[in-house]
This record gives sequence, C-alpha cells and structure tokens, in this order.
Amino acid sequence: MAEQSTLVEAVNLALARALADDPTVVVLGEDVGVNGGVFRATVGLQERFGERVMDTPLAENLIAGVAVGMAVEGLRPVAEIQFSGFIYPAIDQLVSHASRLRNRTRGRLSCPMVLRAPCGGGIHAPEHHSESNEAMLAHIPGLRVVIPSSPARAYGLLLAAIRDPDPVVFLEPARIYRAMKEAVADTGEALPLDVCFVLREGTDLSLVSWGASVLDCLAVADSLAGQGVSAEVIDVATLNRLDADTLLASVAKTGRCVIVHEAPFSGGFGAEIAALLAGPGLMSLLAPVERVTGYDTIMPLARLEHAYLPGPARILAAAHRVLEH
Repeated sequence: MAEQSTLVEAVNLALARALADDPTVVVLGEDVGVNGGVFRATVGLQERFGERVMDTPLAENLIAGVAVGMAVEGLRPVAEIQFSGFIYPAIDQLVSHASRLRNRTRGRLSCPMVLRAPCGGGIHAPEHHSESNEAMLAHIPGLRVVIPSSPARAYGLLLAAIRDPDPVVFLEPARIYRAMKEAVADTGEALPLDVCFVLREGTDLSLVSWGASVLDCLAVADSLAGQGVSAEVIDVATLNRLDADTLLASVAKTGRCVIVHEAPFSGGFGAEIAALLAGPGLMSLLAPVERVTGYDTIMPLARLEHAYLPGPARILAAAHRVLEH
C-alpha cells in the first residue's frame, strides 16, 4: 500500500529498499549514521543495517575518493555531501576518476556510485548551503546528473541511480524536502533515467524545468489555464544525459517555451536546452525561447532569497511575453 511521503522521506525509503535488496549497497557521509543526516534523510538506517551505514570525517574529497574505491571493488556506495556547495573538494575525484574509469580501462571497470547532495535555495541557509551547480556537473562526460521534483520521482530515480553501473550525482532540492506529500509505494520499482517526464499536457506553451522550480511551473500552468492558455509542464529530471526527443516533441506541439531554473543565468543548463531548441527545433518555434533563472551572483542570505528565486510571478510574466508573439 502506498503511503503519503515527503521527498526526504522518499529518499530514506529508497535507501532502505536498496540496502535491504542488495548487500553490496553501502551508505557513507558526514553524520549519516548516528544523527541520520543533516536533513534526516538517513535516519534509522544505521540501526537497521549496522556498519553498512557509516559516518565519515568532515572531508568531502575523502568521501568521494572512498566511494570510488568501494565501487571499483564491487560495492555500490551511496555517499552523501551535506550541501551541494560543499561538493567542490569532491570534484577532483568525480572528474579525474569516477567519470572516466570505464573509458580509462576500456570497459573493464565501471564506477557504480551515487553522490547525493541537497541543492538550491529557499531554506534561509548561509553561503555554500544554497547552490545550484548542476550545469557544472552536467558538463563532466561520463557523469549522470539527476534532480527529482517530487517524492515519487525521488524514490524511483534514486533506486535507478543506485542500480546504474556508472556514477550518478543525485541532487535533492532542499526547498521541497518537506513542501508536499505524495503517495509513494515501496515496491522497489525504479523510474527510467535519461527521460524527461511530461507532468501536464498542453498545446500553447512548454514550461521546462527541474527540481524545486517544477512546482512553480505547475502553479503557473494552473494560473494560465484560468486564462484559457494550455501549458505543458516538463520535468527534465536527468540533465546528463538529456532527453532531447521529449523536449523537441513538446515544442513541435506548442511552438513556445519558457525554461526555468534556480542557477545563475549565464552558463546555466537552460542555455543548453535553448540551444537545442534553436537548432533542430528552430522551425517549430513561434516565439523566442525565454529563460527565467537566478541571477549572476551568489545566492543572497535569507532576507533577499525570495527576490533571487525564479518564482511564479517571473515565470508568468515570461509566459505572457512568449504568448504575445
């Protein structure tokens, strides 16, 4: 029977299922054991699975490096970085080893590891705790980048990431960890990676996003429906490798697109999608593609977070601009 779960509870449920089903799965990270993680995503797992859920020193490079070593030796490590802004010391391991191990060994070895981290703003956190660095990570060949936008997708995508034979960075939007509940059946069934999810069908406009901003897009789609506009909402979910076919098919139907993400405008992953639509999707476009994003600055502290985040008002204004063409 499916129980109502928050996103963070769904992550916990998926980790418990993976640990129970596969003895090679291990969980490691700062405070993941005794304390159950800074957001309690791993609460109760050490009590159930013992030494397979282990606390580590405060050393992100070590956490990632140990995970690579474990993966090479036949385990499936799920390592937690407490916030995505702390992931930078681990980049050396991700770029130099995890992402290229299959290529370096000509397929003899792979690196079935997952690096989990909360991401994004909206939780009144200090500097380094509110980063959206998915574009940087998606630029690393051989590394999957996955960002869920709901409890059910968090459960299914995390299971798929753990079972994948290659490394996955799994970014969890902290703003929606407990923002809603959804029925999540603990069936052990994974969702497909490398697939965009069409959450709402539409004919006039495509709203494309990932992570917490997907909820804002759904809210805007509701507002537009009241104005007689049919908006399609697409959750990209896996940034690398990107499901171009679903995005092109959507814009072929609607002719208009607004891309939304929390990360800064310049070099954001939305630019990659815009380039896709301006290439093979060009003849489908009836209006220029709009991007609604964070600004080209560090995420501000709590008092100004609301002004930085691309909320419904900014998305709705962009939607009206493209609809005027």
